[in-house]
Amino acid sequence: MRLYEIARTIRSKNAGAFMITVEIIFDSPEIYQKIKRGGLISSSTISKAYNIPENSIEGFVYYDPGLGIKANFRRDHPSGGPGETDVYGCQQYAPLLHIEIDY
Repeated sequence: MRLYEIARTIRSKNAGAFMITVEIIFDSPEIYQKIKRGGLISSSTISKAYNIPENSIEGFVYYDPGLGIKANFRRDHPSGGPGETDVYGCQQYAPLLHIEIDY
């Protein structure tokens, strides 16, 4: 399955001028727990999706009360800076959509 088929929300946003936050939120506690326990989404998964080094993923967390996963990574260009194309960081979620999950 692809991530967009099992996640309720997949989004991105600024985490300050120099970082992007990506969030994946599930409706089902069972699906969330299976993904968490199996390590089906990890900092490695995020780094591969964005083609960035794994050590550039900061603050990867599973958030049990919200059935969510959150990760931060450095932007290529500061928000609003020269060469930047997404001031709010809200269009940076696309690489997550097609992550394959062996569910």
